Amino acid sequence: MEETKEKEGAELYEERPPELEPTEFQEGFTFKTALGALFVGLIMMPGSIYLGLVVGQELGSAAEWTTIILFTEVARRSFTTLRRQELYLIFYMAGALASGAGVAALSGGPFAWLIWNQYLVQSPPAEKFGIAKEIPRWVVPQPDSPAIIHRTFLHADWKIPILLLLVGQVMSRLQWMGLGYLLFRTTSDIERLPFPMAPIAAQGATALAEVSQEQESWRWPVFSTGAMVGLVYGALYVFLPVITGAFLTAPLMIIPIPFVDLTQNAEGAFPTGMIAIGTELGSVLSGFVVPFPIVVGSFITSMFTNFIFSPTLFRMHPELFGNWKPGMSVIQTQIATSLDLWMSVGIGINLAIAVIGIGVVIRAVMKARRNRERRLGSIPTGRGDFPVWTAAVAWAISAVAGILICHALVPRFPLWILIIFGLLWSPINSYISARLIGITGRGIGIPMLREATFILSGYKGVDIWFAPMPLYDQGMAAQRWREIELTGTRFMSVVKAEIFLMVFLVACSFLFWSFFWKLGPIPSASYPYAQTYWPLNATWSSLWATATREQSPWLLKAIKPEVVGGAFGGTFLLYGVLAAFSVPVMWFYGLISGIGASTTGAIPWCAGALLGRYYMRRRFGMKRWQMYAPVLFAGYACGTGLMGMAGISLAIIFKAVRVLPF
Repeated sequence: MEETKEKEGAELYEERPPELEPTEFQEGFTFKTALGALFVGLIMMPGSIYLGLVVGQELGSAAEWTTIILFTEVARRSFTTLRRQELYLIFYMAGALASGAGVAALSGGPFAWLIWNQYLVQSPPAEKFGIAKEIPRWVVPQPDSPAIIHRTFLHADWKIPILLLLVGQVMSRLQWMGLGYLLFRTTSDIERLPFPMAPIAAQGATALAEVSQEQESWRWPVFSTGAMVGLVYGALYVFLPVITGAFLTAPLMIIPIPFVDLTQNAEGAFPTGMIAIGTELGSVLSGFVVPFPIVVGSFITSMFTNFIFSPTLFRMHPELFGNWKPGMSVIQTQIATSLDLWMSVGIGINLAIAVIGIGVVIRAVMKARRNRERRLGSIPTGRGDFPVWTAAVAWAISAVAGILICHALVPRFPLWILIIFGLLWSPINSYISARLIGITGRGIGIPMLREATFILSGYKGVDIWFAPMPLYDQGMAAQRWREIELTGTRFMSVVKAEIFLMVFLVACSFLFWSFFWKLGPIPSASYPYAQTYWPLNATWSSLWATATREQSPWLLKAIKPEVVGGAFGGTFLLYGVLAAFSVPVMWFYGLISGIGASTTGAIPWCAGALLGRYYMRRRFGMKRWQMYAPVLFAGYACGTGLMGMAGISLAIIFKAVRVLPF
C-alpha cells in the first residue's frame, strides 16, 4: 500500500536525469568572468535598452549566449580554455546586466525604473486621473522640475529617488541570496523537486565548455542546430525591424511583432475573444521544455475561454461587458474584458490556488520528514555552501530594513501590515512559489494582494502605491541556486559575482540611460514600441492609484465580489473532480493557467509541446530528448542574440551619428 502511494506521488513530476547531476564543483568567478561582465555592461546593455524601446524585447538570454559563445571562440584562438563554471558565471552576469523587468518591460538596470517614473509623472493618463501632482518627490521630480525639463539625472531633485534605488539594490541581493538559499535547501536538497526549467542554462554552458576544451559530445551538435535556427529566424524577426527602424519612420516587419492580431477579424463570431497568434519561435521551443500537462492544459482553457465561454456569456448578458466595444485590438480587448470580468475571475482562482498550494506544501513537508534521504546538513562535497544561519541573517536584515524604510516613507500606513508582509507572509508565499516552480517551472501567488491591502486598509493617498512594500516572492531564487548547482559552480562564486555586479550594474545603467534620455524624450516616435504600449501601462498604473484617493475610486467598480466567489468555488470544484479521477496535479495547474488568457502564447506553446511529445520523443527516445530539449532551446537563444546584436549595433551607431552637430 505504501509503495503504491509513493508511486502515485512520483507521477506528479518527472525524475531528475542522473546524467545532468554534477560530479565536482569548481570556482567560477575569475578574471575571465569579470572581463565578460565588462564586455556585456559596455557593449550589450545599450543594445538591450534600445531593443526594448523599439520592439519591446529585452536582450536577456540573447546577450547571455552571444557573450559566452564569443568568449569561447576567443579562448580557443588564444590557446586557452574556459571551464563550464566560468562560462556559466559569464552567462549569469550577462543576464543581470542585459535583462530587466517591470511595469513597462524595461531592461538596462535599475535606472530604467527612473525613466519609467519620469514618463508616468508627465503622462496624459496621470493627468487624466488626477494623480500627477500627488506622486511623491521621493519617487520622481515633479513635471516642472529642471531635472525633467532638461532630461538629466545630475540634479538635486533626483537625490532621494537615486538613494532609495541604491539601497534597494543592496537589499534585493541580501533578500534573494538569503531567503532563496533557504528555499533551495528545502525544495531541492530535501524534497528533491525536478525544477524542469533549470537545466537550460546549465546544459548550454556545458556544451560550450566542451567545445572550448575540444571535448565535444552530443551537446555541441544539438546546440549548433538550435543556433542556426535562431540565426535564420532572428534575421527576419529581430535584425530587419531593428536596422530599418533606425532610418525609417516605421520599422519594416516581415513577421509581425509580437503577434498576429486576429481579434477584429473574429469579433463577429467570437465577440470579446482575445484572439491572436504569437510570432516568437522561442515560444514553440519552450513548449519542448515545460511539462506537457501545463502546456496542453493552458491551451485547452485558453481556447475554451476565448472561443466558447466569453462569446457565449456576452450574447447572454451583454451588460457584463460594458467596457468592450467592437473594433478593439487584442490588447484593448484584454484591458476591457479584464475590467469587466477576468480580473475578478483571476482573483478568485488564485485565492483558491493559494489555499490548495498551502495544503499541498504542508502534506509534502510532512511526507519529506518521514521519508527524507538527504537531511538539511547533508550537502554535496565541495559545493561551497555557506552556513544556513548566514542566509537567515541576510534575509532578516533585508526584511527589517525594508519594513523600516517603507514606514519612514509612508508613516500613516499601518505598521503592523508591513510587519506581517515582510516577516510572515512573504517567506510563506515564497516557499509555496518555490515548490510550484520546482514541480511545474512556474510559480504563483495571491493576485492583487498588495492592491487589496491598500484598499481595505482604509489608507487615503497616492503615495502608498509607489512605496517599496516588503512584499516579495523569492520562489524563483530557488531555481537560480539549482542552476548554479547543475553547472558545478561553487556557491561562493555567485556571492562574489553579485558584489561585483552591484557596483558595475548601477554605473552602466546610469551611463547609458542618461545617454538615451539626452538624445530625446522617452517615449517618442524614435521608439515605436514604447510610444505604443507605455500609455497603456500608464493607464493601468494611474487607475490603480485612484483606488485610495478620497474621490473617484475607478478601480473599485471593476472588482465584483460575486464573480470572485464563484471563481473561488469553481476552482475547488475542478481540483476535486480531477483528484477524484486521479488526474496528475499538473493538469490542474495547466487548466487553471489558461482561464482568461489570450491565445497569443497558447497556440505556439502547444504546437511545441505536441511536436516534442509525439515526434521528437519517438525519434530520439524520452530520456535522450529530455536532455536535448534545453540545449536546443539555449542554442536558439544564442542564434537570435547574434542577429539581434548585429542589428542593434548598427542602429545605435546610426542614431548617435545622426544627432552630431557636424
